[in-house]
Amino acid sequence: MIEQGARAAVVGSGVAAATARAVYAGLRRRRRPAWERVNHAGRPVDLYAGPAVAAGTVLGALCAGPPRQRGAAVLAVLAGAACGAYDDLRGDHRRGFRAHLGALRRGEVTSGAVKLLGIGAAGLAAGALLKERPVDRLLAAVVVAGAAHTVNLVDVRPGRAGLAVQVLGAPGLARGVPVAAAPMGAAVHTPSVLDLPSMIACVAFSNSRRRT
Repeated sequence: MIEQGARAAVVGSGVAAATARAVYAGLRRRRRPAWERVNHAGRPVDLYAGPAVAAGTVLGALCAGPPRQRGAAVLAVLAGAACGAYDDLRGDHRRGFRAHLGALRRGEVTSGAVKLLGIGAAGLAAGALLKERPVDRLLAAVVVAGAAHTVNLVDVRPGRAGLAVQVLGAPGLARGVPVAAAPMGAAVHTPSVLDLPSMIACVAFSNSRRRT
């Protein structure tokens, strides 16, 4: 059983890495101004790593783990990717939960609020697939959404988000949850990750899977 899980983790990580790198290279060949930015140092950067990591994580997760885990992974990653892409393309200058929640109280739905609520809803849906008891489903949702937003918060310099994925994913992998290898492989083999909470969602629900 352990041997089978290890093989699934290796396959999932490899598929995720290869897919993420291929998608990233393909998107860079078809450059789109809407997906390009200038960073804090005045250097041009792009957002292509986001969809690349999402694609890699989804395909990698489909190669590892039992059906319910795979379903929760795909759901959480795609929802996170959609919210992250919307925020990247439609986002404004406001930063932080307080600013977006304050705008929401005034009746204004910001891109940050869409991401906040969307990832929370994805966490609840993933928890419903993974758990039976309502309290366990809620805890799983907190883990999924909390981990996603944690990665988003540390994503202020190149490499930090990818490192956070490795740190958060390692415990799940060590405890025999092979699907956790998918976002880890996708993040490592992509040159940069700017703002994609979805890549941690798979790791997050993997960790939540161990709760009883």
